[in-house]
Amino acid sequence: MSNRSRTGIPNSLQEHWMPFTSNKGFKKDPRLITEAKGVYIKDHKGRTQIDASSGLFCNPLGHGRKEIINAITKQLETLDFVTPFQQGFGGSFELATKISKHTPGDLNQIFYTICGSTAVETALKISIAYHKARGQGHRFRFVGRERAYHGMNIGGTSVGGMINNVKTFANILMPGVVHMRHTHLPEHKFVKGQPETGAELASDLERIAKNFGAENIAACIVEPISGSTGTLVPPKGYLNKLREICDKHEILLIFDEVITGWGRTGSAFAAQEYGVTPDIMTMAKATTNGIVPMGVVAVKEKIYDTIVNSAPEGVIEMFHGYTYSGIPVAVAAALAVQDIFEKEDIFNRAKNLSSYFLDGLFSLKDIDCVENIRGYGLMGGIDIKMSEKPGKAGFSVYKECYEAGVNFKATGDCLIIAPPFICEKSHIDEIVEKLRKGIGNYSKTSKKNSK
Repeated sequence: MSNRSRTGIPNSLQEHWMPFTSNKGFKKDPRLITEAKGVYIKDHKGRTQIDASSGLFCNPLGHGRKEIINAITKQLETLDFVTPFQQGFGGSFELATKISKHTPGDLNQIFYTICGSTAVETALKISIAYHKARGQGHRFRFVGRERAYHGMNIGGTSVGGMINNVKTFANILMPGVVHMRHTHLPEHKFVKGQPETGAELASDLERIAKNFGAENIAACIVEPISGSTGTLVPPKGYLNKLREICDKHEILLIFDEVITGWGRTGSAFAAQEYGVTPDIMTMAKATTNGIVPMGVVAVKEKIYDTIVNSAPEGVIEMFHGYTYSGIPVAVAAALAVQDIFEKEDIFNRAKNLSSYFLDGLFSLKDIDCVENIRGYGLMGGIDIKMSEKPGKAGFSVYKECYEAGVNFKATGDCLIIAPPFICEKSHIDEIVEKLRKGIGNYSKTSKKNSK
């Protein structure tokens, strides 16, 4: 079978159980992507669309980058796999050094995983291991936040705050998890950048520490910008206050930067953009430009030293890892991505494009069905007024926009826009124009149906 036929129209759609998808609906009217190049993708009907969400935030350098493809090919021809336990290869150490040059503060110890979900799971385990190593093994609680998304493993789902994810698996989630309120307030409508109000919501952590005992809390985990729930930008001072409370009670602060990491805010990481350094930080997606699965956890040297030095010589210090932790093909992709970041000054490119992107996005506020718009850097969220039940309007708009030639991620009734960093202003114009067409078509249809 040729590669062309494998990526075209398959003989059957029935056997593949698709993730986060209405399988019955999709298989009646499939959207099959067959090609991708630069900022454009093509479907099985030959329609070209502009990628307005960088895949799932993971293709900021665009599709089909020859530098990455060539690096992967060359690596596979030389070394395809190395057992990551008690062995290693030079590339993973080189990549760790390169990553540590971008991470904030002394988050210089790099642990590889296989995706964002496993990076979060690893961060949670490291938190527990650290406290045990320093004689505080009684710290078992984690503090998450409403409307947060930290992946779909048990730990990540437990600390996450996406209602359907939590309700579906409530009987198997971790005990000892408490959630802070989310930061999306009613007065935050049509705010470009960080809201002025809401920093006081960080006091939820202080309240939880008082009610459950600060001495029992291992870590607090947040996304600097809540991505998958609809680009919830933190109020000014909010993250700083979380840092202060964590320091006061010796609680570790974990930033989940799987989405915001590697330039999405205009800085390498949101930690630097907002001037708040966490103790542990996760990343994935853009690390390999989405071409090969990979997750990364960056840890403060103090945490690494405490865990490693607590074990006797010759004994495994951290009983955790994955078969595909830092495998050669993923490392090759990530190293090629690092080269592109540097050669094309990607982070500054994203920062310089931000205001133009946000201006374009906020120009859509005049459409009747648009309830709210917010954004920061090259991330934006457009809320569509709910129709009958949550998610119905959002998915209907998504399909209208797909027909209009723009592809993106929709969560509930929110359209999440996160264009590739390689976009020119003309691409931003095209995204906005096609969003206006798609949203406008939905608005006209819904008005007609309501009469």
